[in-house]
Amino acid sequence: MAEAHQAVGFQFTVTPDGIDLHLSREVLKHIYLSGVTSWIKRAIRFKNGILTGVYPASPSSWLIAVIAIMSTMYARIDPSLGMIDTIKRTLPVSDYMTVQTQTVLSAILFATGLWLSLILMLRYILKALLSYHAWIFESHGKMSFCTKLWLSLVKMFSGRRPLLYSFQASLPRLPVPSVDDTITRYLESVRPLLDDEQYNQMEVVANDFKRDEAPKLQKYLILKSWWATNYVSDWWEEYIYLRGRSPIMVNSNFYAMDLLYVIPTHRQAARAGNVVHAMLQYRRKLERGEHAPLRALGVVPMCSYQMERMFNTTRIPGIETDFVQHLSDRKHLVVYHKGRFFKVWLYYGGRHLWPSELETQFQRILDDTTEPQPGELKLAALTAGNRVPWARSRLKYFSQGVNKASLEAIETSAFFLTLDDEAHGYDPDKLRSLDLYAKSLLHGKCYDRWFDKSFTLIAYKNGKLGVNAEHSWADAPIVGHMWEYVLATDCFHLGYTEEGHCKGDINKGLPPTAKLQWDIPLECQEVIEDSYMVAKEIADDVDFHGCLFDEFGKGLIKKSRTSPDAFIQLALQLAQFRDKGEFCLTYEASMTRMFREGRTETVRSCTIESTAFVRAMQDKNTKSAQRLDLFRKAADKHQNMYRLAMTGSGIDRHLFCLYIMSKYLNIDSPFLKQVLSEPWRLSTSQTPQQQLNMVDINKFPRYVGAGGGFGPVADDGYGVSYIIVGENLITFHISSKFSSPETDSYRFGQNIRQAMLDIRALFDQNDKKEILENSRKLCHGFRSL
Repeated sequence: MAEAHQAVGFQFTVTPDGIDLHLSREVLKHIYLSGVTSWIKRAIRFKNGILTGVYPASPSSWLIAVIAIMSTMYARIDPSLGMIDTIKRTLPVSDYMTVQTQTVLSAILFATGLWLSLILMLRYILKALLSYHAWIFESHGKMSFCTKLWLSLVKMFSGRRPLLYSFQASLPRLPVPSVDDTITRYLESVRPLLDDEQYNQMEVVANDFKRDEAPKLQKYLILKSWWATNYVSDWWEEYIYLRGRSPIMVNSNFYAMDLLYVIPTHRQAARAGNVVHAMLQYRRKLERGEHAPLRALGVVPMCSYQMERMFNTTRIPGIETDFVQHLSDRKHLVVYHKGRFFKVWLYYGGRHLWPSELETQFQRILDDTTEPQPGELKLAALTAGNRVPWARSRLKYFSQGVNKASLEAIETSAFFLTLDDEAHGYDPDKLRSLDLYAKSLLHGKCYDRWFDKSFTLIAYKNGKLGVNAEHSWADAPIVGHMWEYVLATDCFHLGYTEEGHCKGDINKGLPPTAKLQWDIPLECQEVIEDSYMVAKEIADDVDFHGCLFDEFGKGLIKKSRTSPDAFIQLALQLAQFRDKGEFCLTYEASMTRMFREGRTETVRSCTIESTAFVRAMQDKNTKSAQRLDLFRKAADKHQNMYRLAMTGSGIDRHLFCLYIMSKYLNIDSPFLKQVLSEPWRLSTSQTPQQQLNMVDINKFPRYVGAGGGFGPVADDGYGVSYIIVGENLITFHISSKFSSPETDSYRFGQNIRQAMLDIRALFDQNDKKEILENSRKLCHGFRSL
């Protein structure tokens, strides 16, 4: 109990002569420094809160407004049109409130009101400007005069040096599409998947819905959009994530990988020390709102709402629904190693622990040889299994005593760290190393990640890292933003010594880590084992393949005047058809963060145009020029659908909300039931790259991320995540289930590779024809001379 003694700031003993008081100067010093740090943090948050609250104006502009009004009064000009006199008459007269004081105070109050009115006006002007989305539909490299003028106005009204949340009040609300538009787009999206009879039946059901149930549902949904900040996000979080009773491991959580080619140090404790310190730096800037807001084109702001719950957040299980618990300013994290849980304080003397100090603490845990307590080894399997048994166990076995204290330590921690006893990472000399690395990040041993935490940082014994993230609180780009910052800070700002240790002096006076205590009865241990078996069955069924496609990348695709995302999506359609011999409903996630509290929308990538292109590729009698023409039409269609989704005119979130509304109103809709039950046999997502531009990939080509991935969505389908890295690399993360005889992740990866090469061949043939045509014209010109 050495840590308990060190935590005592004073001791006293009762003697015959009275009370003998002994103060510990060292501990009191740390208490004092901690208090000072806390007040400084509050002051900075208060200051930044004011800066965000008055944005796009600034506090200094208030002083300018007051001086301007006072100056006009001394010049005997009344810019208030009598309002200052009206305010003056309402002020009480007393010995302390002279006539002159009343006049000055009235002018200040009027100036303040005018200043606040100008702020509101600027915000509404900026909100109106940000509601303009025609720019996103313009061809790449071409910008109309209206868009140029619009960009200039957005820059002018955006102010200078915005903080992370400065634009939140100026972001437009997500619009509710019209029912007619949504039904039309839906029918168009399912046309290539249905035969004539099936499509005619669907058309009848859709039109019946549009005529009968939809008008009432739409009215209530529009009413909700007026009242709520975002008409989708709260229901999406609750019904898609928190109300799900099946395991979140594999089915919901996702992962992010470390740098693909580089391991800065092979010392596990040192790598964890640097990265945890970098995360604390990121958290401090996040809490103060000091990160720069992400902006499209460097101008159009994205919503930052999801970032608020990145740290100090846990998903708490419930019988019917879970809830997300978010706390502020947590000062510890919990570390898991070889079946034991340890509590590590992140502050010392009112400051963050330095990387070298964190390395020391983590090394102490690695050197600890104690055995797990009964039931402790697989305890985290409760978070990997079904939600109801976990919720009941939490209420029954973890609501009092040491179990309650230890569980609270985990759930209230800044985040969760696993010091893994395995070595993973991409190794070109080892077969399927990327596949095993991905599976480890996605589910591990099913009991060595706390799947309910906002994210679990995983540090392998060879120095490689990764993250497993819970999905309800945010989407992958939010975690990716933090992860890019952390990896860049680790490698290019903190660094390591020649021996691979963290830089900085070693502080031997740190209090030791505290091992969490448990008293888990046999009955609870049986529940833990049951949850583990459920999770293990899911994990063992995951068939994963990581595919590094380096034959060409974004650079060559852009030269062909095609969107890289559209190129890849059409390659996926071609690969899917070759793999299964049929088309399927395809999900691609796009973001709606140009709207306040926006999350995602679905792009239905399987279109009439894409299926026509795929059939042409499979038809040997179709000429390459015809195939290329069909490809361009399909790519243009995909880009247009993606843009519609980003600007709030998607299909699926609208239909989802209409379905939830129908449940609230007890309205039975066969159409909505059918739409919501359709399986996504190909679920895809692109991981954004270089959101922060902290690393120049051209200068440091080996310091590239490998992206991340997720589990299969359908039992007989594929999950595909991909990241476009630099100009010459695309990484695919492909998941499916071994239990399905129709799928094979490795086979699908090979189909993707071949599809990418076949589409490129179309452009190569077209380029050759253009060269020959140009040569003929040149020869003809010489002959004429």
